[in-house]
Amino acid sequence: MGFPGKIAVMGGGSWATALAKLLLQNEQTIMWYMRRDDRIADFMRMGHNPTYLSDIQFDTSRIEFSSDINYVCSQADTLLLAMPSPYIKEHLKKITVDLSGKNIVSAVKGIVPDENAIVTNYMTDFYGIDPACEVVIGGPCHAEEVALGRQSYLTIGCSDLVKAEAFASCVRGNAMSAVTSTDVSGIEYGAVLKNVYAIAAGIIYGLKIGDNFLAMFVSNSIREMDKFLMAVCGGERNICDSVYLGDLLVTSYSKFSRNHNFGAYIGRGYSVKAAMMEMEMVAEGYYGTKCIHEINKKYNVDMPILECVYRILYAKASAQKAIAQLATLLR
Repeated sequence: MGFPGKIAVMGGGSWATALAKLLLQNEQTIMWYMRRDDRIADFMRMGHNPTYLSDIQFDTSRIEFSSDINYVCSQADTLLLAMPSPYIKEHLKKITVDLSGKNIVSAVKGIVPDENAIVTNYMTDFYGIDPACEVVIGGPCHAEEVALGRQSYLTIGCSDLVKAEAFASCVRGNAMSAVTSTDVSGIEYGAVLKNVYAIAAGIIYGLKIGDNFLAMFVSNSIREMDKFLMAVCGGERNICDSVYLGDLLVTSYSKFSRNHNFGAYIGRGYSVKAAMMEMEMVAEGYYGTKCIHEINKKYNVDMPILECVYRILYAKASAQKAIAQLATLLR
């Protein structure tokens, strides 16, 4: 059987649900791993995800649900990882079957905690996955707009462009465009950084500093991202491509951006803990900030925006004072 073969969606959140919708426009059947049997039962009974993007209706006869992660991993050819990054190790450590012959598609927009590793590197190092069999999904795309049927855009990255195109054809549709790229690690690190910058954009919004400053901030953010990607990943890329700049823009400005909304709470005076309690979903940028801060100790890239967010989130710095200090460094 050619790539991607039988696909399993791994995760039960909004992004997993949106991707399942896209896949079922082109695939006859999919497998779907969710950890909770009660959620699966509710999904089967109601025909939609009971917790996330509940407006999307599914033909459940075309989905093989299971809460047994080892069964799903043994039966599927391609595992589409769509869990929040803080929980991915918790799920993966349950796996006892050999994954080395599987294809991995990462829709995880974060870094594996404690390991400070992007998902593709983690899967290669710990599960023996061939890098040529690893695909990443980049934006700019919010799950909520996929659910609404609005025109959306993905970038599919793989070192093997034939495989990238094969998976892109699985998710394309009337309202979904998908282009391909070989910049796998650049897409992954860029997805982490845009979440960090979106938190700062939310803080700026919450502080009511204004759109002029926000525009200056975003233009500096993409340049900071470019410097980091060049230092860590090397290679050639156009940082203005939609998977980098476009994803940064939508995550910084959209009402659907949980990272922006998390930052906005902090800008309004909430503590980090209180802002987390207000959020119904995970703000991946919170965890990504610490991971990139740790990774950058090796590369020493000048990253004043990242360090500003780090001080606010992890060193209890005043958001107003930290952003004011950052403003003196932006050009």
